[in-house]
Amino acid sequence: MIFGFSGMVESRSAARVYLEAQCRTTLYRDLCVRTLLPYVEKDILGPQQLAQVSLVVCLSKARTTKAYVNMVAEHFNETRSTSGDNQAVEECLRQINNGVDQITLALKEFQKMKKDREENFVLHEGNVQSWVGAALTNADLCVDGLLGDGIGGKEKVTIKVKFMNVKQLASNSLAMFNRFTSRHRASHIVKNP
Repeated sequence: MIFGFSGMVESRSAARVYLEAQCRTTLYRDLCVRTLLPYVEKDILGPQQLAQVSLVVCLSKARTTKAYVNMVAEHFNETRSTSGDNQAVEECLRQINNGVDQITLALKEFQKMKKDREENFVLHEGNVQSWVGAALTNADLCVDGLLGDGIGGKEKVTIKVKFMNVKQLASNSLAMFNRFTSRHRASHIVKNP
């Protein structure tokens, strides 16, 4: 039993080392490793698969953030319908709705990229980058609105933390995607004779 445990630790350590190398281009390396490790422990994923899983993780977090902000917005609508708190939360709800849509579109475009292979690669690449970039902007807009508004207490802190996490995951997803596309292009360069 001790030997089985030791092998498990070595395997997990190898997965972590692999991910640390894959995540080195991201701004939030620890978050990248932590969120992707459960997927790499099961099977080593290549750059394309890691980029896709990273987008899926980001979309999942954006959806849970959307559910939370929607709940807070409903509560504020019931209790403080004319306050600035409600306006800031409603704006965050608009931003996260847009963010979920944009990350969903990025994932769909990524799937088209896989299906088309080289055909329209650059078009698909630009679309994924644009939609993930727009999701990053939406997260910033919400956080900026919360900071400039008078929302206090638990709701403000929780929404801010959730949006910052979505922003960090989106940033990591974009970095992982760019890493994949750079490697893909480099492997498909036709050398002149």
